[in-house]
Amino acid sequence: MANLGYDMEAGKIVSWLKNVGDSVSRGEPIAEVETDKTTVEMEAMQSGVLAEIVAAEGAEVAVGTVIAYLDTAD
Repeated sequence: MANLGYDMEAGKIVSWLKNVGDSVSRGEPIAEVETDKTTVEMEAMQSGVLAEIVAAEGAEVAVGTVIAYLDTAD
């Protein structure tokens, strides 16, 4: 879980905008995350293929926790 705000400690996965097997580009929204203040789109930090979703929709996840794996191999 990326830190999406200065005092953010955790976020809730509202929805995944991509499915396993989908290609994603760096900066492309991949999930909607609810913080204590708002709901924001979380962007991919790299380009690749969404290989695995670890945190299901509705899960509360601490900042720094792995929520998905992106295959960046060519």
